[in-house]
Order: sequence, then structure tokens, then C-alpha cells
Amino acid sequence: MFISNAYAQAAGPAGAGGGLMSFLPIILMFVVLYFLMIRPQMKRQKEQKAMIDALAKGDEVVTAGGLVGKVNKVGDAYIHLDVANGTEIIMQKAAVTMLLPKGTVKDL
Repeated sequence: MFISNAYAQAAGPAGAGGGLMSFLPIILMFVVLYFLMIRPQMKRQKEQKAMIDALAKGDEVVTAGGLVGKVNKVGDAYIHLDVANGTEIIMQKAAVTMLLPKGTVKDL
């Protein structure tokens, strides 16, 4: 009586503004996400893997735990790290975060 009838909106012509146009904002968000987050992270992982694969005896490194030392021996998955005179520890290669310039350990 006091409430008017609600009718559905008439459908427009096929393909007018539907389909791809409704998904365009979502597609653009994924493209931006890829270029701002995913691609730089993949680049950093590739650089880290190349640095770990290139480790050699005599390199000076910093580990994820903050230890600074000189590489004495390199194995497949582990390295022997000299952290002090006569103190050698065995660590996973993946724990190495940074390669230091030669002579850095002596300056510390």
C-alpha cells in the first residue's frame, strides 16, 4: 500500500561494460603487485643464491646471527667459519647474508 514495487533493472546489450571491464581493476592490482613486490624479491633471491654459490676459502662474511668471520672450508651445504683465533664453527651456507671486503675482519 505505502511501499512501491521494486523492479529489476533491464539488462543492457550483450558485452556492454561487463566481462573484462569489471575485472580490469583487479588485473591492474595484480600487475602493480608483481612489479613492486614479487619481481624485486625474486631478483634479491637470485643475487643471494649467486653470492652463496661463489663462496670460497678466505672470504669474509656476516651471518644471519650477526657473526663475522673468515671462511676456512666450503662444503656442499655447510661452511667452516673462523670467528676468532682457534675458534671455528660450522654453519649452513644459507645463513650467510653478506660478503665483506677483504681485510674487514682485521679492522674489527
